[in-house]
Amino acid sequence: MRRLLLLAPLLLFTAGCGVAQSYAEDEATDAAREVARKAGERLYGQRPRTAEEVGRSASGIDGVEVLRVTGTSTHDGDGVEVVVRTSVGWRDLEEVAVRRCFAVRVSPKSEWGEDPRDVDCPDGRPPAFAPPPEPPRLPYEELRAKLPRVPEGGRVDEAEVRRALAAVDLHPAIRTEVKADGGRVGVLLSVKGNGFDAQDCLLARVVPGATEVWVPPRIQRMPGEGGCTVGNALDSIPSPH
Repeated sequence: MRRLLLLAPLLLFTAGCGVAQSYAEDEATDAAREVARKAGERLYGQRPRTAEEVGRSASGIDGVEVLRVTGTSTHDGDGVEVVVRTSVGWRDLEEVAVRRCFAVRVSPKSEWGEDPRDVDCPDGRPPAFAPPPEPPRLPYEELRAKLPRVPEGGRVDEAEVRRALAAVDLHPAIRTEVKADGGRVGVLLSVKGNGFDAQDCLLARVVPGATEVWVPPRIQRMPGEGGCTVGNALDSIPSPH
């Protein structure tokens, strides 16, 4: 009986350690899943992308490792599925490290913030992605040289501004927009961004007595900030302090 009494605390301690470890592993797994879910939010979007583009974008997200990419493009069939592996350390009663794999679906039917699916980690070497092509250079000096200079009291001709813009040798990937308003003409030159980083763009404004060409501050060129718009060329957003 005495031996059983001595063993009882040891058994309780052992069982308690097992429960604590299981709890820590569950918490670490949930944390790993949250990393994958955040990656899915970064990849979310309605813009058509190839599987290569989605995989390349996923490979640049901190905390995930891309193990497999299936599908052709986001808008073909079921879209693109990316299997990512996340590694999370969790410290409670003891330190626990887990590595888990999840499947993230990227398509127009995907929902924002949806939970990724638990999957077995695939065998084989992870895919390699070629670096994205360098964006074309925006022609600051050329645009500045071509745009008309209108004297004080003169009238800005939108057609003349458009002809000047057409005379600049622009890369096909550069999008242009021209807008006239109240005797002023604004010009936007932009390159499509990835939806996360600052976009490349160039603004110009032609008014009587002044022709300006500039690049908005980086913070204004971030998605949703409105810096890369022809409206900002006409009425500049105040610079951040």
